[in-house]
Amino acid sequence: MFQELNNILNTTPETCEQGISVLLCDKQTDGSFLVHHFLSFYLKGGCKVCFLGLLQSFSHYSLVAQKLGVNLSAAREKGQLVFLEGLRSSLDLLLDDQQDSTLHKSSPLQFLSSPNASLRSLYEFVCTSVQKTSENAWKFPVLIIDDLSVLLSLGVTTKDILNFMHYCRATLCSKLKGNLVALAHDTEDLEDEENDFVVKSLSYQSHLILQAEGLVTGYCKDIHGELKIIWHSLSPVKAEKNVIKTFQYKIQDKNVAFFARGTSSAVL
Repeated sequence: MFQELNNILNTTPETCEQGISVLLCDKQTDGSFLVHHFLSFYLKGGCKVCFLGLLQSFSHYSLVAQKLGVNLSAAREKGQLVFLEGLRSSLDLLLDDQQDSTLHKSSPLQFLSSPNASLRSLYEFVCTSVQKTSENAWKFPVLIIDDLSVLLSLGVTTKDILNFMHYCRATLCSKLKGNLVALAHDTEDLEDEENDFVVKSLSYQSHLILQAEGLVTGYCKDIHGELKIIWHSLSPVKAEKNVIKTFQYKIQDKNVAFFARGTSSAVL
């Protein structure tokens, strides 16, 4: 968890807002530091977290979380964290001898072995993971997805992805008053129309958008990129304008430093 980012967003793990959908985007840079921030943020806040790790292994997220002061293994053991390790689960499914039909029917990644299957099994996994039980005292549930672009590369249609996100948002944000955080890559590639359509569609449906971009001037050792933060009003009644702020940032070993454009010591 990066304290400077909390200050910018005017939030803390103890006072975080409920019922919001957050979209993380990265363009010409790696925005995974935002995923690690929100994972540690909500775990420290005592929330029940369902994490769909479609891009990296559990050990990868665990190593980064340790630097941020969070023990993912302990959180998983006590039931606060439900982690879907997409890499391992997909290998188990694809390398199966096809004789164990139980594995295919019960897998959240059922769509990998059934070309015509939707993401219903993945949605059902999310619902089971975030449901309240009498044994725990966790606060509201949170779903974090890293990342949606992986689903496109696996052949999932934009329709199925947007339907999946719609039902997750309805369940998490509206019904359970929890939060949803998802990362997607903003390629701005004219040949990648599907990815562009997913990002734009989710942008219109998100309360908060954090978009990390590489510097237009290229690599700089003291400034790693820019972060655009958009607070999006979804109310049809209140004619509120979007609030947009832009910061430059530098990723450090255990922290991320943020500063206003042109105020870094590297350019002064």
